[in-house]
Amino acid sequence: MKCYVDLHIHSCLSPCADEDMTPNNIVNMSLIKGLDIIAITDHNSGRNAEALVETGKQAGLVVVPGMELCTSEEIHILCYFRNTEKLTAFQNFVYENLPPVKNREDIFGTQIIMDSLDQEIGREDKFLAAASGLDVATAVGYVRELGGIVVPAHVDRQSFSMLATLGTIPEEYSFNYLECTSNCNLDELFKEYPELIRYNFLRSSDAHFLENILEPVFHLELPEKSIDGLFSVLDNINGIFK
Repeated sequence: MKCYVDLHIHSCLSPCADEDMTPNNIVNMSLIKGLDIIAITDHNSGRNAEALVETGKQAGLVVVPGMELCTSEEIHILCYFRNTEKLTAFQNFVYENLPPVKNREDIFGTQIIMDSLDQEIGREDKFLAAASGLDVATAVGYVRELGGIVVPAHVDRQSFSMLATLGTIPEEYSFNYLECTSNCNLDELFKEYPELIRYNFLRSSDAHFLENILEPVFHLELPEKSIDGLFSVLDNINGIFK
C-alpha cells in the first residue's frame, strides 16, 4: 500500500526546534498534510517519543520512535526503533557518551519534555546540541543490536552529513537507504557521486517548525501501514541495488 511518510521531524525537545512542536501539534499537522507515517527524531534524545507515539495512536497516525544522533565525527544519522523501550535503551547509551555540559537555554534554546496532552513535564538539562562520543561504527552496531535501523541523514548537505564529512558512504555499513533533503536533485547528486545510485533514498523535512513538515510528496510502498511494515522495507537488504 502507498504510505506518505516524513521520517525526520523534531519536537520541542530539540534545542533548535520551535516550542510549538508539541506532540499534538505535530500529529495534527501531519494529518492535515496527509501523511500516514512520521518519525520523531530529536537531537541525541528520545524523551518525547512516548508522548508522540501515544498521541499518534489515538489519532490514527503511525509514529516511529527515533533519534537524530550526532556522532563523534559530527555526522548525523537517523536511528529508528520498533518501540520506545528500544529507543530508551539506546538513549541511555547515548547519554553516557554526551559531554558533561548543561544546556544554556539563553544561548541554545529550550529542551522541553511533554506528555501526550501537551503538558510540559520537565526540561532536559543535558546539552543535546553537542556531538556525542560515539563514532559511527559503534552507534550503528548498537542500534542494530537493538533491532533498529540506521539511515545517514541529509547526505546532500555540506554540514553534518556522512558524504560531506567522509567523502563517501562506506560500504561496510551495508546501508539500504540514505536520506536527502526534500528539495534535493538526485540526478545532480548522482552526477557528482555516481556510486550512490545503488542506494534507495528517503526524502524528509528535518522539520523544526510545524509549517516545514513534509507535504504528501514522498511515499513508500509498504505491506501495511505500521512500524513493522515500514521496517520490512527499510531493512530489505535485497533492495540496496536499484
